[in-house]
Amino acid sequence: MKIEIFSSLFIIAVEKPPSDSYRKGGFFYFRQMEFIKVTPSYEKHVALIELNRPKELNALNLQLMQELRDALKVLDQDAAVRAIVLTGNERAFAAGADIKQMANKTAVDMLMVDQFSTWDQIRKTRKPLIAAVSGFALGGGCELAMTCDMIIASETAKFGQPEIKIGVMPGAGGTQRLTKAIGKARAMELVLTGKFIDAEEALSFGLINRVVPVEIYLVEAISLAKEIAQMSPIAAMLAKEAVNRSFETHLDEGLHFERKNFYLTFSSEDQKEGMQAFIEKRRPNYKGK
Repeated sequence: MKIEIFSSLFIIAVEKPPSDSYRKGGFFYFRQMEFIKVTPSYEKHVALIELNRPKELNALNLQLMQELRDALKVLDQDAAVRAIVLTGNERAFAAGADIKQMANKTAVDMLMVDQFSTWDQIRKTRKPLIAAVSGFALGGGCELAMTCDMIIASETAKFGQPEIKIGVMPGAGGTQRLTKAIGKARAMELVLTGKFIDAEEALSFGLINRVVPVEIYLVEAISLAKEIAQMSPIAAMLAKEAVNRSFETHLDEGLHFERKNFYLTFSSEDQKEGMQAFIEKRRPNYKGK
């Protein structure tokens, strides 16, 4: 048996993996995380991460966010994973930050903890990331959902940035991503009043992709992930990067970036396979090369 440390995870090389481990590069990753559950092979090429603080409605404390960061970092490097679904439970995706953990902090305390560096690492996940939301997605929970690339919501989902009601404001992207998603006027109202919106309103505002019955919200998210996972992972990664760049630059620079990534796809075996399969009228077999 060989044990190494990688991104706070134990890597164990064994012939038969333990039940809570998974394989990558000849090793099995093993760690009993406290606040998230990771299923790297939930479906072919699809990984599932479940937030797991049910008594606290999945409130986002520092440890949970660090575990999520570490899991995403490993999955991002796993060639067998092409899409990732992030979910909570039927009652709550995440009801916000852990207020008890922050209540007595000073500005210097918050600066030194630097909790947002963890969020920055999560934002840099290169593979498609889908949020499956049911129940509350409030404050940091709403910000975490918006950090994902797509959002599938159940009919019971509630979104909002209620930080103003406890004397603070969003700090993990709420004022920025919400405004880009639904526009200044609507974002301003939600941020300054702390009101919630339901799933149908979120859909009409353009915040989420679709609304489905609560019984199938995770199934729908997994189905979307499976559809994406059938595509070339190289093209998907480059396309995601280009779409995200559109929020960070003006049109001319965005078009230049898009064309650069378009040209890059032609250096891949997947491009040759995809176009040849189209010509031959067959399903492509992408290998991520």
